[in-house]
Amino acid sequence: MRGNYLLACAATAALALTATAAQASTSEALLKRLHEKGILSDEDYNELMQQEMADQAKAAAAPAPAMAQAEAALNDKRVVHMTESGIGFEAGGATIRFSGSVNGFYVHDNPATASATTAVVGGVAAVGGNNSSAVRNGLLPGFLKVEVSTTQGGWDIGAHFGMYPGINSTAYGALGANNGGQPTALGTAGIDFRQTYMTIGRHGLGELKIGRDIGLFGSEGILNDITLLSSGSPGGNVAPGNTTLGRIGIGYIYTDFQPQITYSTPNLGGLQAQFGVFQPLESLSAPAQGNKSPGFQGKITYDGKFGDIGARLWLSGITQKHDTLGAGLTSYTGRGFDTGAKITVGPVALTGYYYDGKGLGTTVLNLFDTDAFGNPRKSHGFYGQALVTLGKLGLGGSYGASYLDYANAADAVANPTLLDKNSSYVGQLRYGLTSWVTLIGEYIHTKSEAHNGNEAASNALAVGGILFF
Repeated sequence: MRGNYLLACAATAALALTATAAQASTSEALLKRLHEKGILSDEDYNELMQQEMADQAKAAAAPAPAMAQAEAALNDKRVVHMTESGIGFEAGGATIRFSGSVNGFYVHDNPATASATTAVVGGVAAVGGNNSSAVRNGLLPGFLKVEVSTTQGGWDIGAHFGMYPGINSTAYGALGANNGGQPTALGTAGIDFRQTYMTIGRHGLGELKIGRDIGLFGSEGILNDITLLSSGSPGGNVAPGNTTLGRIGIGYIYTDFQPQITYSTPNLGGLQAQFGVFQPLESLSAPAQGNKSPGFQGKITYDGKFGDIGARLWLSGITQKHDTLGAGLTSYTGRGFDTGAKITVGPVALTGYYYDGKGLGTTVLNLFDTDAFGNPRKSHGFYGQALVTLGKLGLGGSYGASYLDYANAADAVANPTLLDKNSSYVGQLRYGLTSWVTLIGEYIHTKSEAHNGNEAASNALAVGGILFF
């Protein structure tokens, strides 16, 4: 009888391992058959049937494995997780990240006294009768960036938004938030919505960017400039707008944030290339244009380490056809390149930068790029800088200049006070108060010189701080 009981248990256990809701009646029939043949006693039969009924009830109450997995996956999507680094969270299969910056500086500028010999068309050194004081942004306005990224079908997808508000009131006009300031009550700060773009990438294939973001030509010049975190040359300090000039127009042409479709190759041992098609820009000072062709920009960078020496090298280029409107006027192609290097040895970082162009202008793209007839002018510039960081303390200095040439002899006769050279010296002291906050003091001497010998010089002090998160 005991053997019969064990046989019945083994049979029941085997059935239990493979049973489903549809097989429940088969298990009951087998037990009944074993009971009828006398293999199972009444007591054993009743006990096993009770167990079978309990197992069936438990199986009916439990979700199927596939359903349980689907429900677990759905619940996981409903849970919000913090990101492993930075400020952000993961939800619904996407990662949302936030980053930003806030800064402010007290800037005191001592300008050149206005006279017949201080007029320089395109000069950036301040000219006026009185000193000026301002509480303002530095070369960077504040910014808040929101980035949403996910992976779909093996593709890395991203949406990027960057808002750059200033702290000073802006007089809106043709240049939007980049117009001059309005230092009166009841004004409002300017919001420069510089970035809105999407990215599509795949491992080994690189990344495609579509939207508005920083350009390629000239970008390394400003991103490696020590005045990016501070003030540099104040520009309009009497009525400050969103930003100071830094070293814009005094060593490099401002890269700008531009509509573009840009492809970036994969990073191959520190070497990476980028090239793109850009919204064509009209000149800010040349005759009216109706440009038919887009602009093109490209950049190659290399990051490497040679023993204790770190290096970043770059080379970029730009070209765009400008179609000048009007009889007797000249169409032209603006083109140029820039190159440079940043070398880091222990606490010392050394940076050198150079650009050269024709039909690009000075300070910003396509400003004073031609004469009144559309004949292109040549321009070039450079800067060199050093930054020594010892613990929380940093000491830096730089010198740079931008040059603009006449288009021809007639241009020289028509524009005697046209800019020949903008230059500046910068001395800077930094203190890293926390991982987020850096305090900065700076002295800036700016000088503008015209082709006819006119010149103006200003001296400025800036004290403040910048925060990144």
